[in-house]
Amino acid sequence: MIEFDDVSIRYEPEADDVLTGVDLTIAEGEFVLVVGGTGSGKSTLLSSINGLVPHFTGGVLRGDVRVDGRSTRDHRPRDLADIVGVVPQDPLASFVTDTVEEELAYTMECLGLAPAVMRRRVEETLDLLGLEELRNRPLRTLSGGQRQRAAIGAVLTAHPRILVLDEPTSALDPGAAEEVLAALHRLVHDLGITVVMAEHRLERVVQYADRVIELGGPGQAIAIGEPSAIMATAHIAPPVVHLGRVAGWHPTPITIRDARRQADTLRTLLTGQVPTIRAVPDAGSSPVASIEALQIHHGPVLALRDVDLRVDRGDIVALMGRNGAGKSTLLHTLVGGLAPSRGSVDVDGMDPRGLAGPELLTRVGLVPQEPADLLEAATVAAECAASDRDAGCEPGTTRAIVALLAPEVTDPTHPRDLSEGQRLLLALAIILAARPRLICLDEPTRGLDYPTKARLATILTDLAEAGHAIVLATHDVELAAEVASRVVILADGEVVADGPTSQVVTSSPMFAPQVSKVLSPQPWLTVGQVQRALDNLEGTA
Repeated sequence: MIEFDDVSIRYEPEADDVLTGVDLTIAEGEFVLVVGGTGSGKSTLLSSINGLVPHFTGGVLRGDVRVDGRSTRDHRPRDLADIVGVVPQDPLASFVTDTVEEELAYTMECLGLAPAVMRRRVEETLDLLGLEELRNRPLRTLSGGQRQRAAIGAVLTAHPRILVLDEPTSALDPGAAEEVLAALHRLVHDLGITVVMAEHRLERVVQYADRVIELGGPGQAIAIGEPSAIMATAHIAPPVVHLGRVAGWHPTPITIRDARRQADTLRTLLTGQVPTIRAVPDAGSSPVASIEALQIHHGPVLALRDVDLRVDRGDIVALMGRNGAGKSTLLHTLVGGLAPSRGSVDVDGMDPRGLAGPELLTRVGLVPQEPADLLEAATVAAECAASDRDAGCEPGTTRAIVALLAPEVTDPTHPRDLSEGQRLLLALAIILAARPRLICLDEPTRGLDYPTKARLATILTDLAEAGHAIVLATHDVELAAEVASRVVILADGEVVADGPTSQVVTSSPMFAPQVSKVLSPQPWLTVGQVQRALDNLEGTA
């Protein structure tokens, strides 16, 4: 179905290859997962399947990519639209119409399908992806996860034989992600559709894959094999795999079920041990941020209802909940972007709506779901220089943070040429340069690989220990388990849980991290906690 014959790709004639010498065959009805570090070439590999590389992106393609016998050298993306459907990293950039239902119908209109067929497929797709209640909603009003499902639905209605998805679950809550992956699994097994997917959150998806393609980085060779074989040695692997390595389990587990079958001995070793947790600094008498009886309306929709929240210095608060629960709304309210219908918002002793310029930057900063909203310059270097000026900090401050978060990003690169994850890291560096007392992050791990997430977790922990307060909206339960001192769960705009991370996430099967699921009922959340406990046992033996 898909053949790569000695394919190498570079974007500039004198630049290094992004992919080198790729030989690959993907059969009809396979579910193939593409993994690798941030900026390793995953999006390039996916974009070459329908000819976006090089016909749209430019660059130099050596070798040949054939899709159902058609060479992408001779066939542009429009010539392959009948068999290849593509869901990009940024769903908002792919939308053409105004509402969900119109977007689902648009591709079929372009293909000239009969109205009766279009109507039936729209209804099927709305049910398949849980979009029925959103059918008439304007696309611009959807949450990030809702946009992702709408983008997937818009492709599925055309009934492509090949479905290419770039980070399709990155903005979805755990439940919605499971629904989408289950739907893709049915498409593969029931309809024989070929699915090629790049995804960083391997804990969600690796068990669905027939094969895994591991990219080692720009110009490096790739590894291809069954998930268990690739995950046994892969640097990029989910927590359950790393737990298996720490415990010395063979074969290396890739699912919770596999791990629990081998976990009895480890549970016995850990009996009586207490997980280490980060000590939160003394908060003092005044909170960094406080919200009381807050209500926010989006038109006729009540987005937040009677929300109370206190954030102290040293706190890392994870906002969790379903897509559309009100997490992003709460963050935008904390930075003064939304006016309360009722209630009060206080940040560092002031109403954030009255702050502007440097005073705002040093008190509160937000990295939004769409990091490109913060990027305006033509190069990374120019963005960093502008950030230093705006924040009033020493020249080179922002660039140093970028080097720590994303060392592969170079000064001359245009921000639009960065991957989704790299753009997010650049935006995060711009916010962190001003070192605001309150830092708000909306889905900060979207598009990030595990090593980069680990670096981000270290930075967030260091900032909290230095007295900053952090509120992050996230669907990444592993990040919450790693860094959050508290978890606040929102549902339909209301706070339904607020407490220490270890208590809140372990009480919810939806939000529990992998280690917790494997070792329950014991209170372990992360591989790091388990590793430190085992090291202590060895030290006292």
